[in-house]
Order: sequence, then structure tokens, then C-alpha cells
Amino acid sequence: MALAVDWQRDDYSRVPYWLYHDEELYAQEMERIFRGPVWNYLCLEAEIPQPGDFRTTWVGDTPVVVSRAKDGTIHAFVNRCAHRGAMIVRKTHGNAPDHVCIYHRWCYSGDGTLVGIPFRKGLKGEGGMPADFDMKAASPRKLRIANCCGVIFGTFAETCETVEDYLGAFGMGMVKRFFHKPIKILGYSRQLIAGNWKLYAENLRDTYHASLLHEFFVTYGVDRATQKGGVKMDARHRHNMNHAYTATDTQEEARAAYAGQQGVALDRMQLKDSKLLQHVPEFADRMNLAAPAFFPNGLLIQINHSLGTRQIRPKGVGAHEVFQTLFGYADDTPEMTRHRLISANLVGPAGLVSMEDGEAIEIVQKATKREGAAATVIEMGGRGPVKDLAHRVTETPIRGFWSYWAELMGVEAPGGIR
Repeated sequence: MALAVDWQRDDYSRVPYWLYHDEELYAQEMERIFRGPVWNYLCLEAEIPQPGDFRTTWVGDTPVVVSRAKDGTIHAFVNRCAHRGAMIVRKTHGNAPDHVCIYHRWCYSGDGTLVGIPFRKGLKGEGGMPADFDMKAASPRKLRIANCCGVIFGTFAETCETVEDYLGAFGMGMVKRFFHKPIKILGYSRQLIAGNWKLYAENLRDTYHASLLHEFFVTYGVDRATQKGGVKMDARHRHNMNHAYTATDTQEEARAAYAGQQGVALDRMQLKDSKLLQHVPEFADRMNLAAPAFFPNGLLIQINHSLGTRQIRPKGVGAHEVFQTLFGYADDTPEMTRHRLISANLVGPAGLVSMEDGEAIEIVQKATKREGAAATVIEMGGRGPVKDLAHRVTETPIRGFWSYWAELMGVEAPGGIR
């Protein structure tokens, strides 16, 4: 199918609703984006510290195994048996010298190479595989991987820019910020959202909603539009970061700014236990909120002392999973580890803020299903060129996302921004 999109405006401030609902478009995204010239976030090196360790993950809707081989090298390959297409590894993680498909017991090494086939030479002189069958050539497709400070990225593309060029100085700087010293894994969460994966990618770039949808944020000063902060992007505007600094406004400033906003009441809720809000800056930049999002599927997230990564896993045109890995630092005290876990109540499927994002995305998906050519309005922060801003009353990074999406899909607006 030849894809055509009427953008209405060349700055991507209008996005047709049908782009969230079209089945054929979704299939093309899986090929042109997730299997295209991008670097997908896979997992953290700290999750597979020993030879034989593995984790299963996803690139788009393609199942993938990331494993550490016997020699300590890290590999990623499609989690699909070369024989009849069954999923080879069904556990989320573990340690195994090799991987055996339960269907016909075909066996794969830690780097994904096919190394064993039952009855390959037949039985009693009968049956078996053809003599010229090449097991190595039949092995599952492997991804090229890159290890950035312990963050594992993978790509299906044979040729594309290096991961350093892909992330840019901005992206590499944020990876180094989060992973400036050894980490320890604290836990995981999964959130299934009945909405198109691009709606979550937009949500990560939408700073406008944060202190309006998330009443907890604005009430307790975790993230307010009145605080010092802004949005930063790479040169191509495909990656972005929403960031903020706590205690850079006053309750009076916030109350005045939000007084006329529908449904926002700063004094409606009170906390009996305020430990969740305790924050002592632990990074040199003193940010309490930092959320760099990497096209197409990755996010690093700091909310006070809660640290984690998130991965977008499309599950069809109308659903996606958000897989979150929570971590702390290896030298954290037991008290800090406990505090990070307390702070993690903000995130995850029942988190004080994450569940609200999921609900918002789902009601967008429901309400736009039959809208055809109607389009969103993405003008908060202004029209025209996409650029960094020293404030967060903006949706500009969303337009940057759509600009790069359009480039990869081959449907850029004539004369459109890049």
C-alpha cells in the first residue's frame, strides 16, 4: 500500500486521527521504524551480569532474546525458532547454557546460533535433514547491538548511523548522567494500555499535560509549570527531555497560576505521610525531574529519587505495553534503596501518576476511532520551527516526533520542518 498523509500544516501541528487506528499503517511501522535505521532500547547490562544470563524483550512486536554468551559477550536475536516459528525462550529472564525450543527441541547457543537438531541424521538410516542443511544459515536473525554505559540498544539495520550519532550529544549526555556509576536492579512493572503506541510516545513529549492531568504533581510541587525547567531535544528533534527543578517556585506563585485552570485545586489533598516527597538532589544538575525519551521506544525517568527505564512494546494497532525497570545505585545505603522504592509509588500500573497517563491515552483511542480525516491540534508552545524551550507550557517536542516518524515512513509534509 502506498501511504499518503494529509498533514494540513507543514509543521506537524495537525495529526490525522486515522494514524492511530490503521492496521496497514501499523504493519508498515513495524518494518520501517522498529526494524528500520533506528536504535531500539533493549535492556540494561546489569540485568544479565553472568555468562548464560538472558532476558526476553521486544522490538516493536518482534520478540527478542538478549543474552550474555559463555565468553561474556552480549548478543540479541529474534526469539523465534528457525524450524516452525515457535517462541524459543518463554521465560522473562534466567540463566541457561543454551536455549531449547519445546516444540521439536531445536537447540540454540547463547548467541542465537542453531547448534542442535534432534534426529538430524535420521534414525536407523531413515529420515533426517538433508545432508546440505546449513544450521548456521538457518539461525534466527540477529540484531546489531551497542552498549552505552550499560544501556543496551539494538538495531535490525545493516547500515545506519552509530548509536552515538543517533543519540547525539544530548542523548549520550543523559545516558551518562543516569549511569555514571554501577547500578542495581530493584524491580519491574508492566502496564498494558489500550491505545496506539504513538500516543504514549506523544505523552512522553507532552509537558503541557503534566501538571494538569497529574494533580499529585502540582499539589505537592513535584512538577509544576511555574517551576524552573524546560524541554531539550537532539538536533533532529527525534529525542527529547522534559526536566524540572523542585523548590524553584512558591505555593503562592503556583496557586495564582493554577487558580483559573478548570478542575485544578492545589489544596484539595493532604498527605499524612510525606516521606514520598522527600528529595535531596543527588545529581550535579540538581534536577528532580528528568525524562529523556529516545525514539522510538525508550525512556529514562527520574522522579525525585525514583529511577527507571521504560520501554514501549506495541501490541497491535490499539494496544501497547509499558515495561518499566526500576534501579538504584550499587553504593546506595539500605535507607536510600527503601526510599527509592517508596518513591516508585508514583509510577507503574497503579502509580499515582502513571495510571492517569494510561487512562488519558485510552480515552483518546476510544474517542478518535471513527474520526477519519479529523486531526489533533498541537499548537501549545507555538507553530513553526521545532526548538528547545526554557519553559514547559508546550507540545513542541510532539511535532518533532511526528517529523521524524514521517521521514522514516516516507510521508513527510511538503516543505515540512525537520
